[in-house]
Amino acid sequence: MTEQQETTQTRDTEADRIRAARESFSGRLLTNRQFKEAVAVTRILEAEIQRSGTFREKLGDYAYAFARTERFDAMKGETILRDLFKERTGQSMNEMRKAFVESEEALTDDHRAQAYRRASGIEGMMEAGDKLGFTRAAAHQAEALAREIGITDACAMRVMAEAFEAARDIAFRDWGKELDERIYRPQIEAEKQTRERSRTRGGSDPEDRRNGQTDDPQGDLIGTARTDAPRRAARTRQPSP
Repeated sequence: MTEQQETTQTRDTEADRIRAARESFSGRLLTNRQFKEAVAVTRILEAEIQRSGTFREKLGDYAYAFARTERFDAMKGETILRDLFKERTGQSMNEMRKAFVESEEALTDDHRAQAYRRASGIEGMMEAGDKLGFTRAAAHQAEALAREIGITDACAMRVMAEAFEAARDIAFRDWGKELDERIYRPQIEAEKQTRERSRTRGGSDPEDRRNGQTDDPQGDLIGTARTDAPRRAARTRQPSP
């Protein structure tokens, strides 16, 4: 099966589950607008579980916000979100969380070697990127690792750091600071210098030029004199007898 076929199948499965969720007990209670909002919240909760492995705090916040403008309380809102989450994903929030925990507990040396390769790839990613800092590059690599071996983003970041520090004589974050100083900061400074040179060559800020302003006070006086000349001539012109 090709990647495109797999993507199409996933979308079809998602669409089928959304339709099933709409016809579920909790789904039938909602208007179309309420249902769309609730499904959107379940996606946010799924992303939070994937990111951190937790959901309870965010579920409580969103259940309260969801119920605040509706005719049901936060507890009912939480029940609706839980039901629609299970209908849409095929598992409960807690089942999804436990699956990530089990994957983390089953990590192998091969997985740790994979984590080290991902961590080591941060440097090349920063060098090839356009003003890409360590934090952002590390997050990208952690997310990719998490999808590859079925763990949370937070766990992937931790495993990357542990694998890196086991192989090199430097803390992962300290290495990141060095990369920022050597790669990221010079790119930012170069961008600032480019902007400064552009302003210097133009003689004024581009926004000022668009607004008709200049840095030349003499030019401003000349422009004012030219603008006022017709008005002064009109004031001094005497009416014909």
